[in-house]
Amino acid sequence: MVAATCLSLNLSVSAAYAQHSPFDDFPIVITCEQKGTQHAYYLSRVTQDGTATYVASERIAGTISLGGHAKAVGGPAAGSCVGKTLEELRASGQAHDLRR
Repeated sequence: MVAATCLSLNLSVSAAYAQHSPFDDFPIVITCEQKGTQHAYYLSRVTQDGTATYVASERIAGTISLGGHAKAVGGPAAGSCVGKTLEELRASGQAHDLRR
């Protein structure tokens, strides 16, 4: 009985991982330079409309969508990512994917 339950649970978890996640479309980390300092922005959330939010230390953040350009959030600070598309961030080596 325990073995059957574990097998059933294991298959359910595997099926969940096989489904497409909105996080699959975005890099896990984007690196940007701002005022001479390199920052690592980590993927925090993806909204229903497909906008990803990235956060870094010092309460700085940015957003980007699959077809849009990176934008700073919460202030006028513009770093080396602002205005770039995901394609441009990947081409410049600023977008970092972690694949399973």
